[in-house]
Amino acid sequence: MKVLLDGWGGSVGRGYCGGMVGDSMTTATELPKNIGRLQSAVKTVMQPIFNVLWDVDVYGASNLPDEGAAILCANHTSVMDSFFVPATLPRRITYVGKAEYLDDWKTRWLFPQLGMIPIDRSGGDAAKAALDKAAEILESGEFFGIYPEGTRSRDGRLHKGHTGPARLAIRTGAPIIPVGLKGIREIQPPDAGRPKLFESAEVYFGEPIHPDRYPDSGDQRLRFRQMIDEVMFEIRKATGQEYVHEYANKKKAEEPVKVEMDQPEARSSADVLRPVALTI
Repeated sequence: MKVLLDGWGGSVGRGYCGGMVGDSMTTATELPKNIGRLQSAVKTVMQPIFNVLWDVDVYGASNLPDEGAAILCANHTSVMDSFFVPATLPRRITYVGKAEYLDDWKTRWLFPQLGMIPIDRSGGDAAKAALDKAAEILESGEFFGIYPEGTRSRDGRLHKGHTGPARLAIRTGAPIIPVGLKGIREIQPPDAGRPKLFESAEVYFGEPIHPDRYPDSGDQRLRFRQMIDEVMFEIRKATGQEYVHEYANKKKAEEPVKVEMDQPEARSSADVLRPVALTI
């Protein structure tokens, strides 16, 4: 894994990432129970293997704070995204993941231990509880990761962002760091059973977007929307994806059924009102 030490653009110098250091740089007190307990150990074991299997260039590592909270918002086109981002970080990160993962015995215990907070995407009180837990993590000085598109982009395009990350940023004061991921979709496309090995990928960490840049003007919804739109713009700038101003999880409306009908012969109003003789 190569870390490019310049920020967002071209490289000034190159160096090999010296392995994951777990959570040794964090200032967190304690994560919520059972969340992320195994992440440091797994990263320590898997990091050398990861470096052999894929060639990953990391840009903008200097934009990551050495301590304190931050919300990492990445584009999402592959199931492997949730492995590549933690593998390139020098600190622990906790993610939101769909609650359906807990329906499978293979992931019910493992994913929370690796740092996933389950969220019920149907909304309501369950979603609010997950975001409250995310706020706890940020207030304790940790990294928190969330995909603003809400789900994987099946078509590879960048979709409209949900405002949840902006709400968290304004609530906690934590900055948002846009994260652009390139090449990971090619490593494991949607519906592929396993990742391709020895492929290349790029991870871009953008400059932090601080919530105080968006003061309260009385319209909170507009405030959240403007902030997350800037995040999506920065992600698009890094990845070059086509942007679609609709949610990735929006169901397409069914095509209307076109029914061919014989059109009646046009008549004037005088014809319509003219008495018609009945034949008996």
